[in-house]
Amino acid sequence: MASLKAIRKRIATVKSTQKITRAMKMVAGARLNRAQQRITELRPYAVKTQEVLSEVVGRTLQEGQADDSVVGAADLLHPLLVQREQRRVMLVVLTSDRGLCGAFNANINKNAEREYKERTANGQDVQVMVVGRKGRDYLQRRNITLQYLPGVWDKLGLASARRIGDEILRPFLNDEVDAIYVVYNEFKSAMTQKVTVERLLPVPPSVEENAAGGGEFVFEPTRAALLEHLAPLYVEISLLRALYESQASELGARMTAMDSATKNATEMIDKLTLEYNKARQAAITKELMEIIGGSEAIKE
Repeated sequence: MASLKAIRKRIATVKSTQKITRAMKMVAGARLNRAQQRITELRPYAVKTQEVLSEVVGRTLQEGQADDSVVGAADLLHPLLVQREQRRVMLVVLTSDRGLCGAFNANINKNAEREYKERTANGQDVQVMVVGRKGRDYLQRRNITLQYLPGVWDKLGLASARRIGDEILRPFLNDEVDAIYVVYNEFKSAMTQKVTVERLLPVPPSVEENAAGGGEFVFEPTRAALLEHLAPLYVEISLLRALYESQASELGARMTAMDSATKNATEMIDKLTLEYNKARQAAITKELMEIIGGSEAIKE
């Protein structure tokens, strides 16, 4: 059995750790409320932007097919929306810079690695762009060539989304990649995050629009002017949404992990306190026995 001094030292250490985990839980919870509010405000706008753009793409492709001219359909589309055979793809992986958030980074890293290996096995040329040190370290240890964007989480906002957008649009517009996918954790609740692989570019056409035939579209001022404004806006808003979703998922995972750590610390303190009391009782009993034994020896 450990000495009383060693047990007291362990109890003090666990209590100190418990204070840290409790404080981290409170900080994550406070930040999570703001992150949830941002997602609530942005998510409907991002979803509607994608829906509108998908409908425009579907209608434009329909018109090109009606004219029996694939080239004509492509000419009507913005360069960011042109559908190509996916021989070269880019994966944009969103992880965190810090740990202590449960399985948040492990889940996203494993899914990104699996996506990379499956596409490579299918003969695709895969480029990887990583946001977050945890993703960079994980993929580099597996000898995956990647491009790393540092400092995105330091001051998250529309400027961060534009920075990522500039980096990924350049190879797409130069025909260096045929499709771009974003791998991130979609926020469901503080305890639940879903790893999502979402195609960012090119925008998939609306299935309902193609199937139903759709109504008549009127473009104001022109189709080209609308797509020139809407396509880059869609990229920025979609990336911003993914960043906000990932940040909220990280905070939710960290709050849950720190809550579990705090509860585990409480249980450990209780066990160590019980062990300390037993050791102290045994020590006192031993001293009493020695005193009684000494007293009896004197009497004899």
